[in-house]
Amino acid sequence: MGTFYLLPKEGTFYKANLHCHTVVSDGDLTPEQVKEAYMGQGYSIVAFTDHNKYCKHEELNDEGFLSIAAYEANIDQFSPHEDAWPNLKVYHFNFYDKYPERREKEEKIPMPLRRYNDIEYINGYIDLMKTEGFLACYNHPYWSLQNYEDYKDLRGLWGMEIYNHGCEHDGLYGFNPQSYDEMLRTGQRIFTVATDDNHNREPFDSPLCDSFGGFVMVKAGSLDYSAVMEALEKGDFYFSMGPEIKEAYIRDNKLVVKTSPVEKIFVIQEGRDCYKKLAPIGECITEAEFEITGREGYIRVEIRDGKGLYAGTNAFWMDKVMSALAESE
Repeated sequence: MGTFYLLPKEGTFYKANLHCHTVVSDGDLTPEQVKEAYMGQGYSIVAFTDHNKYCKHEELNDEGFLSIAAYEANIDQFSPHEDAWPNLKVYHFNFYDKYPERREKEEKIPMPLRRYNDIEYINGYIDLMKTEGFLACYNHPYWSLQNYEDYKDLRGLWGMEIYNHGCEHDGLYGFNPQSYDEMLRTGQRIFTVATDDNHNREPFDSPLCDSFGGFVMVKAGSLDYSAVMEALEKGDFYFSMGPEIKEAYIRDNKLVVKTSPVEKIFVIQEGRDCYKKLAPIGECITEAEFEITGREGYIRVEIRDGKGLYAGTNAFWMDKVMSALAESE
C-alpha cells in the first residue's frame, strides 16, 4: 500500500480566522484594528465576513497577512413581533470569494431574500454563489436554533462550523460535532471549520472576549490568495481551539496521528466503535496509531487537551481513501 495524507506533507501551516465582523456591520473594531490584533496572536489570515456586505480589504494584504474577501448572508425567520428575536430560527452562511480579482472593488453582490422556509430557494442561492466562485459555509446551527430537520436538506455546501467561539460565550453552545456527523451521515461530503465570529464588544483581556478561540490551520504552499483558497477548497486544513495536529497519514493500513501534548486522540467514524488512545491520568500523549479496515465509512481525527480544548481533521471517506492508497502503490 502507498501513503494517504489527511494533511498535506508539503507546505506551511497558516493560522486563520474564517468568521469576523468589523465596523462595516456590527463589529466594534475596524478592519485595520482586527489585522493588528490577530497578527499579534500569530494569525496570518482573516476572512472578513460582515453581515450582508461583501468586502475585499485588499489594502490590508502584505507579506505576512492575507485578507479573504467574503461576507455572511442572513436568511432569518420573519415575525411581526419586535420581541420575537430570541426565538427566531435563522440560516447564516459565510461565502468566501475564490476570485476577488474578477470583481470591481465596489461591485454589488446579490444578497438573499428573507425566504427562511423555502429550502429550494436557499439551495438555489448557494448554487448561484458557487457559480460566482464562492465557497459556502453553514454557520453555528445550535445558536441558529436549528436541528437536523432544518439542515439535512441543505445542498452545495463547502463546509460548516463545528466550533464558533462567539456562540460558546453566548450560551456554552459553540461546539457542534454532532451536527457535523449528522450532515456527513446524510452523505454530504463537506469540510468543517472552527471560527471566532468575533464582534469585539469586550476588551481583549476580558474572559468574554470573542477573539482568538476558534481557528483553522491551513497548509498551503505560500501565503498567496490563490494558494490559500486552493488549500481551503481541497480541505487541506484542520480546525482547532488550541491543540495542534502535526501529522496525520495512512500507511500500510495504519493511521498515524502526531499532535501537541493531549489527553485523548479519537478517530470518529460513520458508525459506532470509534478508535481511541487516551493518556494515563495526569499524563499526555503526542502520537497514536490505529489499524484501518476500509469499512469505516468515513474517518475524522478529533483530539482533546488537558484544558478541554479540541482540534480535528475534516472527514475522509474511505472509498476515496482506499482508491488513493491503491493508486499510490
